[in-house]
Amino acid sequence: MAFDVFLAVLGAICLLVGTVGCVVPVLPGVVLAWAGLLSAYFSHYCDIPTVLLVATGITTAIVSVLDNLIPIYLTRKTGGSKAGSWGATIGLIAGIFVGPWGIVLGPFVGALVGELIHDNRDMQRAFKSAGGAFLGFLLGTGLKLLVCGFLIWIYIESFKLEPAFNFFG
Repeated sequence: MAFDVFLAVLGAICLLVGTVGCVVPVLPGVVLAWAGLLSAYFSHYCDIPTVLLVATGITTAIVSVLDNLIPIYLTRKTGGSKAGSWGATIGLIAGIFVGPWGIVLGPFVGALVGELIHDNRDMQRAFKSAGGAFLGFLLGTGLKLLVCGFLIWIYIESFKLEPAFNFFG
């Protein structure tokens, strides 16, 4: 019984930390949240169908891949270079130390600086590709937050308290 409680609590913690990880690039957000759902699956306090667990695992894998491809695609689509993509990533990591606005604006500023280092003659193209990198970051983050919200909803809906009150058999 104590291990079931541990698994259910571990699941909730992983879901919450995973949701934070959707914005903080150091943490594997959606993967960590899904690991929380997996932990809850093995607890008697949660009743999650196996098919749903597998479907959310596949969704997690797809979203994790898309989160890396969307910013690259949109940066390239708007005329950006590899330097702009790297700049967006570095800006995101540096933005963590600035606070919430740094996390939001870091990819844009980083991509802009990267593009200007790559080619400082075309300011309009640099702004356009920085906008693409920023849009890619927002879409990827939004997609991850949406999936994490769904995983949390599954956890809450599957949670049952009956075993907690069944101390005497």
